[in-house]
Amino acid sequence: MPSEKEPSLIRIARESGDRSPVEPLNLGQRVRELRKERAWTLEQAAQEAGLARSTLSKIENDQMSPTFELMKKLAEGLGIDMPQLFTPPKKAQVNGRMDVTRSQSGQAHVTPTYEHELLNASLTKKTMLPYRAYIRARSFDEFDGWIRHDGEEFLYVLTGTIRLFTEFYEPVDMKRGDSAYYDASMGHNVVSTSSEDALILWVTSLV
Repeated sequence: MPSEKEPSLIRIARESGDRSPVEPLNLGQRVRELRKERAWTLEQAAQEAGLARSTLSKIENDQMSPTFELMKKLAEGLGIDMPQLFTPPKKAQVNGRMDVTRSQSGQAHVTPTYEHELLNASLTKKTMLPYRAYIRARSFDEFDGWIRHDGEEFLYVLTGTIRLFTEFYEPVDMKRGDSAYYDASMGHNVVSTSSEDALILWVTSLV
């Protein structure tokens, strides 16, 4: 359960001599906003700050009152000054953002089972990660266990046929034009069932 104690940094701010009214701030929500601005997953942010993923998750969900030392490490990991952790963000909105990726010009990222082409990689602060992937794997045994990560995922078959394996459902055979939407924290793997590598569009939410 969230601690009833006032967050350490808010106490420090109130004791610093600044007597102006302090607007209530949800510290966990502020930390989450700062992380999402960088398009980082919980794992990435925790690694940058030298914290356990579970610790950062508890901070973001107001399940613990972080110590001064924890917040110092988190600020350093985010590359900001500590006061920014308890300062409400400015009312700013980015309008009219756009990025175009021409055919076959995405950022390549190859693994033993997939050949990814990251799309719109130059656009920062995204909430979605779009990419195309050629599916090299032909068997579940080619994977080192389940793939799982934060967020949700959308899959659309562009060419060929695939089999979608998920941790809690029976395998699903899919063909061109079929799509799936699922919780990416649930174990999942995709294999090609066509003679050539199947091609799919993946969109992953960044949380």
